[in-house]
Amino acid sequence: MELSGIFVPLVTPFDADGSVVLEALSSLARRVLDEGAAGLVALGTTGEPATLSAAERAAVVDTCRVVCARHRVPLLVGVGGSSTAGTLEAVRAVRGDVAMVVVPPYTRPGAAGVLAHLRAVAAASPVPVVVYHVPYRTGQSLDVASLLEIAAIPNVVGMKLSDGAISGDTVAFLGALPPGFSVLGGDDAVIAPLLALGAAGGILASAHVATGSFVALSDAWRSGAAASARDLGPRLAAVSAALFAEPNPAVIKAVLHATGRIPTPSVRLPLLPASAPATTAALRALDRVAALATSG
Repeated sequence: MELSGIFVPLVTPFDADGSVVLEALSSLARRVLDEGAAGLVALGTTGEPATLSAAERAAVVDTCRVVCARHRVPLLVGVGGSSTAGTLEAVRAVRGDVAMVVVPPYTRPGAAGVLAHLRAVAAASPVPVVVYHVPYRTGQSLDVASLLEIAAIPNVVGMKLSDGAISGDTVAFLGALPPGFSVLGGDDAVIAPLLALGAAGGILASAHVATGSFVALSDAWRSGAAASARDLGPRLAAVSAALFAEPNPAVIKAVLHATGRIPTPSVRLPLLPASAPATTAALRALDRVAALATSG
């Protein structure tokens, strides 16, 4: 499996009573796919999986599976944790096309421990694996040599790369990827330069909104339309910065609610709802992208 394009890690919509609204989830999933998204991610960080019950998580995955099957696109499902045994149990039961497995958080096992963990998980997984490398959440940094070792693990087909600002290590990693291995950018505000360096696409919470514009940005870099990409990239980076001005996915949910796509802007504790100023700023940034699309 070779992954490319823009994947949307879906929020979990809640009703006024706090319950999961599967109809809104299905509608949101259909909308982003109709607007050009290459696939969906269920139970990513944006979906608040840590606050969902086991039954709710299963229902979210089932809802996304139905939509992805109808659109004939892949569903990535977030799994994993600090325990290798627990991750093995979760990945064996995964009900998606790809398992998105986070580098073990909190324990900071070192590069050798991370590699041993991922080799065990990839060997046990019944579906291809995308590794989620997000050091500012896991507390575990990895050098270029370790990232390339991960890329060489059998059954690991890609990586969601969310390691912050682009550095020389980023350039070196993207320049040495094995054939068939896909890097998908996960830091929304820097997706444009990652695409320019050769990333295959992105897993972008920001693509809940202006989905078509994020798809157009990815397509432009992949087709060599650099002028269009350079014009669009900064505007979308501004949208992403506004959407992440407060803890994810609070502002995204507020914008989705303000534009009529989900029934409430609610998040579950320990997250708090987005502030009015942050919501207004995000809507204004979105309007600027919409104006560009209209003028173009």
